[in-house]
Amino acid sequence: MGQVGDDLILIGALASRAGVSRRTVDFYTGLGLLTPVRRSGGNFRLYRPSDVQRIEAVRRLEAQGIRLDEITHLLMDPEAEDHTRCGDGSDRPCPADPVALKAYLITLDTQVKALGDLPEGVDHQTRGVLTSLVARAQTLIATAEVMTLVDGSTELGVRFPGAPGHERDPHAVVAVDLGVVNRRVKALARAQSDDIHRRLEGEGVRVVRGRGRLDGPHRVVVDGPDGAVGGLAGFDADTVLVAVGAHPRVLPDALPDGERILSWTQLYDLDALPERLVVVGSGVTGAEFASAYDALGADVVLVSSRDRVLPGEDPDAADVIEGVFRRRGMEVLSRSRAQAVTRVGDGVVVTLADGRTVEGSHCLMAVGSIPNTAAVGLSEAGVSLSESGHVQVDRVSRTTARGVYAAGDCTGVLALASVAAMQGRIAMWHSLGDAVAPLDLRTVSATVFTAPEIATVGWNAAQIDAGEVRARTVKLPLATNARAKMQGIHDGFVKLFCGARSAEILGGVVVAPRASELIFPVTLAVAHRLTVDDVAQAFTVYPSLTGSIAEAARRLHASG
Repeated sequence: MGQVGDDLILIGALASRAGVSRRTVDFYTGLGLLTPVRRSGGNFRLYRPSDVQRIEAVRRLEAQGIRLDEITHLLMDPEAEDHTRCGDGSDRPCPADPVALKAYLITLDTQVKALGDLPEGVDHQTRGVLTSLVARAQTLIATAEVMTLVDGSTELGVRFPGAPGHERDPHAVVAVDLGVVNRRVKALARAQSDDIHRRLEGEGVRVVRGRGRLDGPHRVVVDGPDGAVGGLAGFDADTVLVAVGAHPRVLPDALPDGERILSWTQLYDLDALPERLVVVGSGVTGAEFASAYDALGADVVLVSSRDRVLPGEDPDAADVIEGVFRRRGMEVLSRSRAQAVTRVGDGVVVTLADGRTVEGSHCLMAVGSIPNTAAVGLSEAGVSLSESGHVQVDRVSRTTARGVYAAGDCTGVLALASVAAMQGRIAMWHSLGDAVAPLDLRTVSATVFTAPEIATVGWNAAQIDAGEVRARTVKLPLATNARAKMQGIHDGFVKLFCGARSAEILGGVVVAPRASELIFPVTLAVAHRLTVDDVAQAFTVYPSLTGSIAEAARRLHASG
C-alpha cells in the first residue's frame, strides 16, 4: 500500500497517479464517493483506473467497508463462496452476486474517474459551473467508456476466469446496472446544482425561484417567486443576462411519453438497459448516446437521414465512427428519415418516410433542440431573434437591446458548455467596463464523446475545400503510433491544417480515445499562431499518443 499524506491510501501500483489534496477528499466524501474505513484509522480508500491495466476496470474500489482482498477473491475465483464480509463491523456473511458487484464497482469508480482531481486553491463549489445536463451525459458516457475498455481488454491478454468457457468474453461476466448508473448520474447533477446555489448565496446573491420574463430592457418580472406577495415580483436592472437554454425538439408524430419514446433528458429515468434502442438522429447527441448504449450492452439501431453519421463533423472522422459502429454490431440506417414513432405494447415501431418500419423496445428522439426564448418578453424588450428563435448576439454577447446580454444554447452560437461559460464571462466583464477580447470561435475546441472521440479546433476541411482559406493538410493514422499499438488502439488519426504559405497551424482533428485531452496542444498552437516548426521541434514523451501530433507537424514541414 502507498500512503498520500494522512488522508488517502491508494493501491501501490496506482499511487503515482494520485496527486490528490484534502480538498479533493472532502469533495468526494461530500458526494458519497469515498467511504471512511474505520479499521484503517479513519483514512479513506480510493482506487483509480489505469490506462494500461484494464483489468482494474473489473476489480477496483474498496467501498462500504468491504476489503479489497475479499472483492478480488470473489471476482477472480469462480469457486469462491458467494458471500463477503458486511461493512458494519460484524462477521456475518452478506450475499453478493458477482456480476452485480462488478457492475457496482465499475459504476462507482467511474464517478470518481469522471470528476477528476481538484487543483489546489480551487474550492469544490467552483466545480458547479457544469450544467446538470452536461454532467449527466458525461457521467453516463464515462460508464460506457469503462465498458469499452473492458470489451477491448482481451487483446491485451486480460482473461475472465469467473466465466468458465468464456474467459475471452467480458460480456459473460461484466454487466451494467443502468438503474444504479442513472441514480448516480442524477445525484451528481443535483450535487452540482446545489453547489452553484450555495456558492451564489455565499457571495451574497439573492436566488429567486420562479419563471422570469423581461418587462422592457431594464426590468425583470418573476411569476411565482419564493416569498413574493401576490405571486409576482419585479426587479429593476442596469444589466440583464439571458441564459434560458434550450429543450429537445419533438416531432408531432413521435411525441415522447417518458417510458418507451424518450427525449435525451428522459433517458436518465430508465431503470433497466433497453433490449433494442432505436436512436433517431445521427448528429452529435444521437451519435453519443448510440455509442454509449452500444458500449453498455444494448442492441442499438441508429436512424440517419443523411449520407453518413455526424454530417457536421470532419468527413474522415465521421467515416471512422460509422465504421466502428458497424463493426461493433450497431445497425446504421443511412438516408432514412423517421416519419413517426408509435408505441405498441412493450415496444415501439419507427416508421420511415419510405414505408419501412423498425421495431425496438425503446426509441430515443435526438432531432435537435429549440431555444427557450418564447413567452419571456424578449421581442417586446427590443431583443432580436433569428427565424429559429435564437437570441442574436455579437461577439461580446450583446443583444440588440441596450443593457441586455445573452449566453448559452439560447444564442445558437455554439452549443458547448465552455462557450456558454465564456459568453457569460465576456458579458459581465463588458457590462462592468472591463477590457475584453471578443469571442473567437476559431480557438474553441469541441469534442464528440463517441468511442473513439472526435476532437476539433480551428478551420475545418469543409472550409478549406470551399476555398475560404489556403491550407495544406496531413493526416496520420494512429495505427502507426507505438503507444497506440501497445494499448490496442486501431481506429483514429491526427489531422493538422497549416497555412499554405505562413505554415501557421490553422486547425486540427484528433480521433482517438481521450481525444478531448489530446486536442489541447493543437488548440494552443491555433490560439498562439504557432508554426508547424514550433510544434515539430517540441519534445514529446515516447511512447505517447501526442507524439503523432508532433509527427504530423514534421510531415507538414517536409511537404512545404
